[in-house]
Formats: sequence, C-alpha cells, structure tokens
Amino acid sequence: MKGNVSMVFLIGLLLFSCSGKKEKKVNATSVYLNELNKKIIKYPDSPALRLTLVKAMDSAGMYKEALAQMDVLISIDSLNHGFWFTKGNIQQNAADTAGAILSFNRAAKVYPSPEILLALANLYAETRNPKVLDVCARIDELKMGRELDSYTAFFKGVYFSRMGEKSKAIALFDKSINFNYTLMDNYIEKGSLYYEDKNYAEAMKVFKTAAAVNNSYAYAYYWQAKCFEAMNDKVNAISNYNKAFVLDKKMKEAEAALKRLK
Repeated sequence: MKGNVSMVFLIGLLLFSCSGKKEKKVNATSVYLNELNKKIIKYPDSPALRLTLVKAMDSAGMYKEALAQMDVLISIDSLNHGFWFTKGNIQQNAADTAGAILSFNRAAKVYPSPEILLALANLYAETRNPKVLDVCARIDELKMGRELDSYTAFFKGVYFSRMGEKSKAIALFDKSINFNYTLMDNYIEKGSLYYEDKNYAEAMKVFKTAAAVNNSYAYAYYWQAKCFEAMNDKVNAISNYNKAFVLDKKMKEAEAALKRLK
C-alpha cells in the first residue's frame, strides 16, 4: 500500500512539474510578446522589429495575429518579395493552402528565387495542380545543381502520385533519388505506392533502403511495420512500430498501432 501511495505521489509530482514547465513557457512567451509590442509602439517604422514579433507569434501558433502584422509590412512595401514569402509560410503553417499559394505567387512575381518557386511547387503538387510542372521546369532552367534537380523530380513525382499515375511517379522518385539519395521523402512516397497495390515485398525493399540510408528516420520503420502487419507478422510489426515511436515520440500513428496490436 505504501508503495502505491508513493507511486501516486511521484506521478502527481511529475505531472505537476510538467504542467509547471508549460505554464512557465507560456508566461515567458507572453512576456516576450508584450515587450516586442511595446517596442513596436515606440518604433513603428522598424520592419526588423515587426518581423521579430511575427516570428515569435508564428512560433506560438498565433497565426491570425502574425498575418495581421505581415499585412502592415506589405502595406508599407508591397514589392518586398520576402514579406510575401513570409506571409505564405505563415499561411501554410495555419493550414491555409490557398492563401499560401497566392502569397508565394506574389513573391515569385517580384523575385522568382529557387526557394520561392520550390515552396510553390510543393503546394501545387499536393493540391494536384498541373502548374507544378511549369514551376519545376522554371527551376530546372536555372541549372542550380543536383539538389534542386532532386526536389523538382520529387515534386513532379508527388503530383503524378496524387493523380494516380503510379508508374510515372515511381520513375520520378527514382530520378530524384539518383540526384540526392538522402531526400528521405522519396522512399516513403515510392514505397507507399507499392503498399497501396499490396506489393508488400517490393514496398519493404524500399523502406529497408530508407532505414539503411538513415537509421534514425522513424518513418522507415513505421512503414516497415505496416508491411509486416499487412502480412500478418505481428511480432515484427510491433518491433518496428516500437522503433518508430522510440525515434519519434510525436508519432501518434505508431503509438496507436502499438496499443492496437499489444
């Protein structure tokens, strides 16, 4: 009985400690934001100061407030591509994909840098917009090297994957891997297509390659686990779900799978 009481006490103490840490973090953020707001009132024409506030708000999940500050900056200088790009990133964080695409397009009209075009290509690919092909062609024309070539091949692969053209998608993921074998999303996108077709043996090869390239990449083990589970190999499924969750404690899908199988 005493042992149980002690354990309950310790758990309560740990929970209180975690709660206290969260409260301290929230309070520290509030104090920091208040200080920045006071400085902006004093120096309203300082873009650097306002951008610092925007970054802090974005980190705190205060997307509406951060976007309001970006609108102030854009009203002062609507031809600043960096302002539009920052606004697009915040909109993307806020799950406003349509808004992010508009902002990235405005940024690209002012200055079509590779970074801006890649951000645009990413969203076009995920939203099944064929404009991704034109944007990737623009990036390829810049001839910036293998890393950017790997991204354009990847985004085109994602587009064709989302459109159900699996052969084209796999060929492009392979092309991207040839340019840069450390771009890990390629393996997951490629392997998941084999998984969808119930070709678990081929999918497993891809996910094992991913783990060999980066043995701390949680999704390589998560997808291996899914393959094992689909093949009714419960022991190996649990083992790999556990590896994935150990590597990434935020991976709720791995945690849920472990609870389901144990």
